[in-house]
Amino acid sequence: MITIDQFNFKGEKVLIRVDCNVPLNSEFQITDDSRITATLPTLNKILGDGGSVILMSHLGRPKTGPEDKYSLRHILSNLSGLLGRNVKFASDCIGEDVATMASDLGAGEVLLLENLRFYKEEEKGDRDFAQKLASMGTFYVNDAFGTAHRAHASTTLIADFFPGKKAFGYLMAREVENADKIMKAPQRPFTAIVGGAKVSDKILIVENLLNVADYIIIGGGMAYTFFKAQGGQIGKSLCEDERLQTCIEILEKAEAKGVSIHLPSDSVIADNFAADANTQNCASNAIPDGWMGLDIGAVACNDFKSVLLNSKTVLWNGPMGVFEMDAFSKGTRTVAEAVAESTQNGAFSLIGGGDSAAAVHKFGFEQKVSYVSTGGGALLEYFEGKTLPGIAAVLG
Repeated sequence: MITIDQFNFKGEKVLIRVDCNVPLNSEFQITDDSRITATLPTLNKILGDGGSVILMSHLGRPKTGPEDKYSLRHILSNLSGLLGRNVKFASDCIGEDVATMASDLGAGEVLLLENLRFYKEEEKGDRDFAQKLASMGTFYVNDAFGTAHRAHASTTLIADFFPGKKAFGYLMAREVENADKIMKAPQRPFTAIVGGAKVSDKILIVENLLNVADYIIIGGGMAYTFFKAQGGQIGKSLCEDERLQTCIEILEKAEAKGVSIHLPSDSVIADNFAADANTQNCASNAIPDGWMGLDIGAVACNDFKSVLLNSKTVLWNGPMGVFEMDAFSKGTRTVAEAVAESTQNGAFSLIGGGDSAAAVHKFGFEQKVSYVSTGGGALLEYFEGKTLPGIAAVLG
């Protein structure tokens, strides 16, 4: 990969695509700044060389143009504190006033542009919009792995305007390096944990993992489609009836390839999707009518833990249940603990962004695993074998 280590940025105005799409509470305070802290080494390298930095990002999913709740000004004080310097803020991301602010930037100074997605041209991949952004800098760096699977103006088209003067930041390089440890040279046994609500969201990654993994643990709502496909009774648990045959085919492929699929033998079931619902434990393939599986059960917890403690490489993407509710969080917590213990015993563990990252943060294990990815969707597509547009643009 072409990384910033190969350049000196003295005198450069560096446009950096970062991922500052962080969660905010009702008072617009950041509740998890890990995506911002992850890109600090890149910013500090460029600033330390004597370059100036223009930061581009999105926040949330604004639909109708500028909305205050999606303004990046909400992250300004946090970013300034983390960098130890005053970060300037542009109330737009293109236009004469912004161009002037960028032009006036001195060495070691930082300018944060307003939310790129306030312009529909960003997500449409508009070339003119990309050129307006590009005109403010002399060098382009992509350090936003979380958006690398999107062919947006600031992640792909903009790179065309910087021949020979574009590179990946440290975060992007780390993401790819750690993903490759999983998919290209895993120590064995290699266990992949795949959870979440829908089989359809994870079909491609599961099929790709069948070529690499030794064990695949399946939990979360998607497990019940597998149980129904095998003739089990799942009550009113989540199920994609149109994917029943897909599940059978996955199980058949796994058997043919010698990959061991582990489904949760029991579940914590509830009579309602609510934190105060009535609950009980039962076999995952014998859930009574009117009840739904919302977490893996005690036996499944022990089974999954045993597999994980016997692993040398672990990939985790997707929770085991509705971990946001305490009543249904034990399965996800148990898996987090087991992944951390396996890591402590010498395994390499990669947490695949999204809900899995949220879970390790919630339960306090983020420092006890090998790597927590900042990109859920991007990592999934990378594991599916797809070329990510944000990577291809810098390499091209």
